[in-house]
Amino acid sequence: MTAFGFRWYGPEDAVTLEHIRQIPPVTELVTSLYHIPAGALWPEEDIAARAARAAAAGLHFSVAEGLPVHESIKLGGPERERYIGQFVENLERLARHGVHTVCYNFMPLFGWIRTELEQPLPDGSATLAFHQAALERMNPERDVWTLPGWNFSTRQGEIRTLLGQYRALGEAGLWNNLCYFLQAVAPEAERLGIRLAIHPDDPPFPLFGLPRVVSTLEDLLRLIGAVDLPSNGVTLCTGSLGSSRANDVVKIADRLCAEGKIPFVHGRNVRWEGEEDFCESGHLTASGSLNMAAILAALHRRGFDGVIRADHGRMVWGERGRPGYGLYDRAMGVCYLAGLWEALCYSC
Repeated sequence: MTAFGFRWYGPEDAVTLEHIRQIPPVTELVTSLYHIPAGALWPEEDIAARAARAAAAGLHFSVAEGLPVHESIKLGGPERERYIGQFVENLERLARHGVHTVCYNFMPLFGWIRTELEQPLPDGSATLAFHQAALERMNPERDVWTLPGWNFSTRQGEIRTLLGQYRALGEAGLWNNLCYFLQAVAPEAERLGIRLAIHPDDPPFPLFGLPRVVSTLEDLLRLIGAVDLPSNGVTLCTGSLGSSRANDVVKIADRLCAEGKIPFVHGRNVRWEGEEDFCESGHLTASGSLNMAAILAALHRRGFDGVIRADHGRMVWGERGRPGYGLYDRAMGVCYLAGLWEALCYSC
């Protein structure tokens, strides 16, 4: 059965569980143990406490986003077996506390990149944006620390080495290491009843010379074919994929959902501002360049039964907080997506 979720950054988040529980369609808590470094074991008592806190608020901690993949795994380094083992152990611990979906990514160094965190919009709100020219002016060894998607568990002194290693690895090497990881982890996830949901590259084009292997429909089909198990799935992030004009997100949703490979959806809209420039708009179809209604219709037609959450929101009504993760616009967004879904259900 399709459910709606909301991302929470834990007790330090300005958005509280009391706020989240008041959003009408939301039953699922999407969260993580953000204080644990990438690759480390998650203390089971911390997972249990997070699940109990969600339950006390009338929510289910059912989606872990994200469970970081250590750079040694992505690079195929000498310690990858240890880190793969710890990733599997974390899956074991999450499964024991009711988590059924794990969102992860295989992007080098960055989970996502924007060059503007508060781009003003004509309606007075502020939003995240990406401008290729601004990125090209950046020195990744210096400016990486100002970018929101940086993996802060990596020390500054390691940046130059890691950049060089990833550039030398290239797309073929990164792809081989992703397959190695999935061949080890997906069977364990299958045993545990967990659905892995890889997040697409965000944005889905080259950055700083780093390889990208999860950017297109062809990439995603190759990925689900590499390990043909129900546990090997995809996070349909409409905004990430849709920030490239070359990606037909309706087609991607239709094809992957027909294969049963979408357990988790990030629903957000973007507005194209150039060939590789975009800003994050309101969630409505009319607000951006993506047809959100058509995307959800494709998912509904193909029998989607996972969790949908409204992804990044604008800062509206004077709200201040974590860029992309305020309360008001994401709350409006998830209500809009749930309204579309309800209309689709009743039209059949």
